Amino acid sequence: MNARPSALSARDAAAVATELRIGDAVFAACRSGALFLEAERLLVVADLHLEKGSAYAARGQMLPPYDSRATLAAMTAVVARYRPATVVVLGDGFHDVRALERIPAEDMAALRILQTGADWIWIAGNHDPEPPAGLGGQACDSVVLRGVTLRHEPAPGEAGPELAGHLHPAAKVAGRGRAIRRRCFVSDGRRCVMPAFGAYAGGLNVLDRAFAPLFARRFTAHVMGSDRVYAVSAAQLSPD
Repeated sequence: MNARPSALSARDAAAVATELRIGDAVFAACRSGALFLEAERLLVVADLHLEKGSAYAARGQMLPPYDSRATLAAMTAVVARYRPATVVVLGDGFHDVRALERIPAEDMAALRILQTGADWIWIAGNHDPEPPAGLGGQACDSVVLRGVTLRHEPAPGEAGPELAGHLHPAAKVAGRGRAIRRRCFVSDGRRCVMPAFGAYAGGLNVLDRAFAPLFARRFTAHVMGSDRVYAVSAAQLSPD
């Protein structure tokens, strides 16, 4: 699979997106963790896990309660950059089905503003099999766009092009006496698993055995750097 700096749009210059092909669709992979398909004005993100912090707090594990605010601020920046007609959230948009009962009013207002001017599609995830009541947009289990199936959990037996989330991929790259570990897109050109967009979502090393059934061929990790997305071959990656 080839990856090179994208010339999709001048407004992307600061983000230095990278082309990422899935089947016949060519997306711009943004260092924020989003994918943008300019031909459809389609923005895709995965695993926002809104209100994960408050869910942990309810179980006695205290985390700073600002994850939703940080995640929505990042979403606001991406939406402002690309101005999509459609936004697809690939499942686990919310950490649980009662998240809207806990989300602060100002964060909910920010989400409502984000939903104006674009059609939102909420793909069902394992954390939110049904979107919280009262949420705008369309809910579904999966959607097919330009021959690519968009779903939450990748399906190992899927023959056609697929875009999924769920596994929160991250890559570890060693070099110059040190190693860095960053979230990444992982793809072989037919299937892509997206990084988690949520501030508290974390990441699973792409060399973990959970990824093995998904990529029989060589894959590339598109690693989210501080200035751009870097394409790194599987042979250059390190386990945790």
